[in-house]
Amino acid sequence: MRMRTTLDLPDALVKEALALTKIKTKTELIKYALENIIQRQKIIGLIKYFGKINLENDIKKSEK
Repeated sequence: MRMRTTLDLPDALVKEALALTKIKTKTELIKYALENIIQRQKIIGLIKYFGKINLENDIKKSEK
């Protein structure tokens, strides 16, 4: 499913982002930005679990 929308974006911001990423279209740039926001937020969510979950496995114990 796709969503068509109109955005009012600062030209300088879009031009700089296009130049830095070498992305050719504004649509691809927005998709890239959204994917990166989602990925960053998921990582932040995972970091919150750091030190709270024991990931060490004892294979000998799990075989019994």
